[in-house]
Amino acid sequence: MSDRYIDFVNSPLGQLLAKNLGLPAPLALDRFKPEAPVVKGAVLVGAAAGSELTAAITQVLANIKAEVFAAADSAVHGLASSAGLATVSYAPSAEDGQKFKALVFDASGITRSDDLIALHSFFSPVIRKLANSARIVVIGRTPELCDNPKHATAQRALEGFTRAIGKEAKKGATAQVVYVAPGAEAGLESTLRFYISPKSAYVSGQVVRIAATGIAGETPDWNKPLAGKVALVTGASRGIGEAIAQTLARDGAHVICLDVPQQEADLNKVAGEIGGSVLALDITSAEAPASIAAHVKNAHGGLDIIVHNAGVTRDKTLANMKEQLWNMVININLSSEERINDELIAQNAIRANGRVICVSSISGIAGNMGQTNYAVSKAGVIGMVNSMLPSLQAKGITINAVAPGFIETQMTAAIPFAIREAGRRMNSMSQGGLPVDVAETIAWYANPASNAVNGNIVRVCGQSLIGA
Repeated sequence: MSDRYIDFVNSPLGQLLAKNLGLPAPLALDRFKPEAPVVKGAVLVGAAAGSELTAAITQVLANIKAEVFAAADSAVHGLASSAGLATVSYAPSAEDGQKFKALVFDASGITRSDDLIALHSFFSPVIRKLANSARIVVIGRTPELCDNPKHATAQRALEGFTRAIGKEAKKGATAQVVYVAPGAEAGLESTLRFYISPKSAYVSGQVVRIAATGIAGETPDWNKPLAGKVALVTGASRGIGEAIAQTLARDGAHVICLDVPQQEADLNKVAGEIGGSVLALDITSAEAPASIAAHVKNAHGGLDIIVHNAGVTRDKTLANMKEQLWNMVININLSSEERINDELIAQNAIRANGRVICVSSISGIAGNMGQTNYAVSKAGVIGMVNSMLPSLQAKGITINAVAPGFIETQMTAAIPFAIREAGRRMNSMSQGGLPVDVAETIAWYANPASNAVNGNIVRVCGQSLIGA
């Protein structure tokens, strides 16, 4: 469903009325376009004194051939030169007219609270110089792994900064903090590429941890990172599931599209459009886990990616909810995923550097009136990610989840107008997301270079005002 308000306020007449009446004026967000550069515009890079991640950052920017600016007296220039990246010296002034598509700051050198002034020194002079749909990425060290309490305290403070600046920046900008564990520097590339690109259009205010997992990664063809991979997507016949299937196929994967037999006609259509295949079955049936494992092993020799997307809502307040509705939602949204995972692992059906990717919800983080069953199931999905991480990591498999907020689908189109408008506007983007926004985040998790991205829960919600 399209957002007609955004269409209107971005027209000449709508822009005039919004300005004169003080109405919110959300921008149409930049999203991925084939053949476009990873970041289209200038990138300003800075670093706190003593930071350790600048070399890894500039290497990624060199790999994507970014146009990079840095302060004249910054250590960024020398490290960038070592990576084969030419940088432009920059001293901000109110009159220079320079616009930046991304601001990237290495905060790993912030080891005590006094050092946090480095955030103000770098960002304050340039925050008004952001282009539309700009990206702010602060990169630091994982607080839990810091060598002393003051260092951990200062690094944890970065989260408050990025969440606040994400709400201040406006104009479709996003802000994230990426924590890199010692020894995990080589695992930064897939995440930095994602967060400075249009693929992360509706992801903001998030925290990602890059871990030293010990899982051997791969250097992909970045245009087709999933070439040769086999992915299974549940609930793939429409909406978010369809977008996931399309995006993984765009990135080169063969996608097995799974849904209930009643949706087989739609499944065939989706699979036909992307060159995928169809598996029509009910994931809650007793036979489903063994049938899935047998299919992926017999037809493809195994699986590289499974995306647990299938889910339902059956909303009632708890006082009015029948036991049948409670059990249905828990079984489809959570228990079936556990059973499928258990069988795939038992049958060694997921290959090395494999991916288990789950779809949770903002309801599982913040709760929602009339959705106790749904909130329980989606919070359980987060619990499954946390609890399965050690055993899957030992097998060379990562597990992560997305938690969508308000996404424009057939389901949200049926919500009453006033509630739908509140859902759309109560976030930093003042708009709903699209199914492709969830799909792009899943494709980042699925990337074979994302082996250091493990145990993360990333909200795809435009930095919703609801939840943490």
